[in-house]
Amino acid sequence: MIRLLGVSKRYPGGRDAVKNIDLGIARGEFVLLTGHSGAGKSTLLELMAGIERPTTGSVTVSGQNLGRLSRAALPFLRRRLGLVFQDHKLLFDRNVYDNVALPLRIAGFASADIPKRVGAALERVGLGGREKHDPVGLSGGEQQRVCIARAIVHRPTVVLADEPTANLDDAYAREIVTLFRHLHEAGVTLVVSTHSIGAFGGANARQVELRAGEMTNPQGART
Repeated sequence: MIRLLGVSKRYPGGRDAVKNIDLGIARGEFVLLTGHSGAGKSTLLELMAGIERPTTGSVTVSGQNLGRLSRAALPFLRRRLGLVFQDHKLLFDRNVYDNVALPLRIAGFASADIPKRVGAALERVGLGGREKHDPVGLSGGEQQRVCIARAIVHRPTVVLADEPTANLDDAYAREIVTLFRHLHEAGVTLVVSTHSIGAFGGANARQVELRAGEMTNPQGART
């Protein structure tokens, strides 16, 4: 499903965010990327999503080498991906419905199909009936649920999530973890970065640790 071979990413100024990463993720697997702040977790997810391109090495998703795809082709690949960002990236001038519907509109889904898909995604994250609410009036945990609904509304085969429980209290964090467990049980491939490994205890996930941009346990370990 996802394969990184000899992947390094060097930013201007000579800083190596990740170095010589070899990592394979099977279809339907749940992988946790762990490590200290600045370890390279976010960069690794951005490489998997094609947001960043490696300085060296190759990133392959569903058999497609991202380095060989044109910029115009990347949006078609991302239709298979669901992205959950640490800072939500919600549009506060639009209501919940419009935020969740945005990926469908960009992808060109038929207008008649969008309400059903948006409603189903919100029900799945426990926000059914909240379509007309403004994101600014929601709690942090609810905003994160909207972000997850937006990530899964097009029914992706892979979800990449960057610190989805960051800045949430314990109760909200447990609810978000439960949502990811349900996605995994439904067959979605999950790659989640976290510095709070305890929140995902018992999630049947493989833990891959990064330290200063390098993997410390290439084979990973089950949580």
